[in-house]
Amino acid sequence: MQENTRVGKVSHLLEKLSESATLAMARMGRELAAEGKPVVNLSIGEPDFNTPDFIKEAAIAAIHANVTHYPPVNGFLELRQAISKKFKRDNDLTYSPEQVVVSTGAKQSLANVILALVNPGDEVIMPSPYWVSYAELVKMAGGTVVELHAGIESNFKITAEGLSNAINDKTKLIIYSSPCNPTGSVYSKEELEALSKVILQHEGVYVISDEIYELINFVGKTYSIGACEGMLDRTITVNGVSKAFAMTGWRLGYIGAPIWIAQACNKMQGQITSGANTIAQMAAKAALEADPSVVNEMIAVFKTRRDRVFEGLSKIPGLKINLPEAAFYFYIDVTAFFNTTDGETVVKNSEDMAMYLLRKVYVATVAGDAFGDSNCIRISYATSEENLDQAVSRMAQALSELKPL
Repeated sequence: MQENTRVGKVSHLLEKLSESATLAMARMGRELAAEGKPVVNLSIGEPDFNTPDFIKEAAIAAIHANVTHYPPVNGFLELRQAISKKFKRDNDLTYSPEQVVVSTGAKQSLANVILALVNPGDEVIMPSPYWVSYAELVKMAGGTVVELHAGIESNFKITAEGLSNAINDKTKLIIYSSPCNPTGSVYSKEELEALSKVILQHEGVYVISDEIYELINFVGKTYSIGACEGMLDRTITVNGVSKAFAMTGWRLGYIGAPIWIAQACNKMQGQITSGANTIAQMAAKAALEADPSVVNEMIAVFKTRRDRVFEGLSKIPGLKINLPEAAFYFYIDVTAFFNTTDGETVVKNSEDMAMYLLRKVYVATVAGDAFGDSNCIRISYATSEENLDQAVSRMAQALSELKPL
């Protein structure tokens, strides 16, 4: 009897996609913790703070006011007006409320834009290291990922010359984050201006600027490439409230974009989720209308943790690290430990290293392969100083046991 190959088969699209590496490591860490293992989870990028009270109060007020009915697909006008003002106040970007689309998290914002713009065969340039979902979303749209590598020696930032060599007639999009996940690097105004001059030489090339870590910045202002001369009509600026306002569970992101792109994203979203959660929208409005200084205390804590982790990691022979300028990550070059063993486990690459640290000393990290750079692992320092001290100590112990093959 002929086997029915149509039974129990997922789509070709799903077969092409990888599981989120950060979520996968977080899951494995939770499984070990459930077994009673003393896991320190440095894999997930989530502030270990609670949402500020004034934001929660705005949400409670919205519930009592019965703001519980279907919203417009692109978000309540009053929230889009607040976002428009925020863009002007903080980023020198002029987006009208009609150019703003509110989504269920910045990840949906990214998906909307990529699916609305990228056709099969289009090339999408991504400076690597990059956030894990960029490449998967491009695959979903049928596009081709073009990685433009920047290593630790350049503080993980590409140059105008490198971009000029990568861009061609097939290029449709450039996607980058500043401040960057996973590296914590920040592009300066001068660096963005140099990149913009290259982009403007190529008709029909657009930029997604992911600025979700905008406020968690230890070196000053975060600049937007959309504010560079000539770039506003070429730029889709993505942001949200998850990181700076400790609102990861509220699931609220947004874009500012040329009107035709905003309309395309509105159409896309209308067939998938419709409008974002109404209560979360009112909470986000309160967050974005507040002075950004309301999160300064949290940012100061992150900076203290960064400095503490940097000091600890700097003492571990073989690790190559830089001092991140923003966000809450270290992207650590571990190539000195490739082709080593502790007598039981062989470490050949960053994925082996991440699994070695998890199983040997119960420290959950993320392998660099998922970020487009197989030389490194990413750790998050969005956890307590006690956890961080334990993690660094355990890492030092585990790495000291690795010897060349």
